[in-house]
Amino acid sequence: MSDVVICPKCSSEFTYEQDDLMVCSQCFYEWNPKETAAENDNSGKIFDANGNELQDGDSVVVVKDLPVKGAPKPVKAGTKVKNIRLRPESDHNIDCKIDGFGSMALKSEFVKKA
Repeated sequence: MSDVVICPKCSSEFTYEQDDLMVCSQCFYEWNPKETAAENDNSGKIFDANGNELQDGDSVVVVKDLPVKGAPKPVKAGTKVKNIRLRPESDHNIDCKIDGFGSMALKSEFVKKA
């Protein structure tokens, strides 16, 4: 008996192999199980816009203007943020304090390591 491969998109167990790919019969998602295994090796790690791994306490630079709800002006590109804290379980996976704005959460895709 073979192992059941679960669809990473809809978690269905009704998948089948087609050429080098796996296909879900429920949502028709196609994926390469070898690439999925490589992506899972990076689980829990957070990377910046350039692909550099971030750590707690790093300094980062904002790469584009980011609008802030309730603030009259955006966080400008080039703003340096010191002493970040990472939250891998969240969509906005960086907690930080920015001068003039206070505490906020950022997405790692909008920062680069300083």
